[in-house]
Amino acid sequence: MGYHFAYMQPQSITDLRKSLGLSQVEFGQLFDTHSMTVSKWERGILRPSAYQIALMDQFKKTSDAKNDLAREQVKNLLVGAGVVAALVWLLSAKG
Repeated sequence: MGYHFAYMQPQSITDLRKSLGLSQVEFGQLFDTHSMTVSKWERGILRPSAYQIALMDQFKKTSDAKNDLAREQVKNLLVGAGVVAALVWLLSAKG
C-alpha cells in the first residue's frame, strides 16, 4: 500500500485543490505548508511527503464521494421533474 502513496502527479494535485475549491494558500494550510510549496508541487518541482499524499488521497476520496452524491441528487431531481412535467402535460391534455 505504501507504493500507492509514493507519488502523485502534479496535475492531480492541482485538480484536487480545485475540486475542493481552495486557493494554493488554503490548500497549503491543510498540509501545514506554504503556498509556494503547493505551487512547486503543482509544477512538479517538489513532491509532497508520503504522509501528505496519503492525506490528499483521503481528501480526494471524500471529494469524489460528495461529487457522486451530488450527481445522483441532480439526476433524481431531473427524473422527478420529468415525471412532474409529464403529469402536468397529461392533465392539461385532458382539459
